[in-house]
Amino acid sequence: MFGKTHEELANAPLGFRSDLFRDKTVLVSGAGTGLGKATAYLFARLGARLVICGRKTEPLEAAAEGLRQLGAEVLARPMSIRSVDDVDRLHSDVWQQFGGLDILVNNAGGQFPQAAIDFSAKGWGAVIDTNLNGTWHMMQAAARRWRDAGRGGCITNVVAVVWRGMPGIAHTCAARAGVIYLSKTVATEWAPLNIRVNCVAPGVIETEGMNVYPEEARRALPGSNPMRRSGQATDVADAIAYLSGPSSSFTTGEVLVIDGGGQNWGDLWTIPRPAYFADPSAT
Repeated sequence: MFGKTHEELANAPLGFRSDLFRDKTVLVSGAGTGLGKATAYLFARLGARLVICGRKTEPLEAAAEGLRQLGAEVLARPMSIRSVDDVDRLHSDVWQQFGGLDILVNNAGGQFPQAAIDFSAKGWGAVIDTNLNGTWHMMQAAARRWRDAGRGGCITNVVAVVWRGMPGIAHTCAARAGVIYLSKTVATEWAPLNIRVNCVAPGVIETEGMNVYPEEARRALPGSNPMRRSGQATDVADAIAYLSGPSSSFTTGEVLVIDGGGQNWGDLWTIPRPAYFADPSAT
């Protein structure tokens, strides 16, 4: 089974002191499942107020209920980050209800595995619009309010390890590469505003999202890194908490890779590997 249960996330070992984010308001997008859910749970256990958003109401409300059981104050909002109006309303409501925002975690996104040559214009556009444009809408909405209020903030964008490419999801590689270099650029532009911007790049992580890939590709994924296994959603959540906390106060414009060494070694396919690449003697 992919993904962590409420009980597993609520009782996972903590690597940070339990009050690290007390009195902080944290917005996590795509928090109904997977990495976003694990990240929201960690911040709740570390004392934060939570704002969570996502496209699907049912998993979002289930996550919100679990967070409240941990004692967190939670605002849950079903919405699309592709909508500028939805994003603006969410950020306005956060400031009205909680008096401000301290940390933004852009985790929402999505893709589907397919050979690039077969992408439709609609499929390509949907992934780019969500993973790149939606992330930007959230970043700009947060930064403008921090600027106008004369206070700083912290943004962490969940991206991917794109420098070697990932056959089968070329659309998300294009979008995530855009987010990485957008983040590096505005980390400089927004430094005078005391806004830090970083990225976390997960490799093969066990979440519900793994189910979208073909069985043949899923079986091969753990072999794409030298540790020969998948990571856990909590590994990524811990990295996000590190980049969001005081221990990284002098870190901005960086990409923290959580992939078991896969960026240095391995070959990651999210669709079945063609025989051309499986047999070194093939021509």
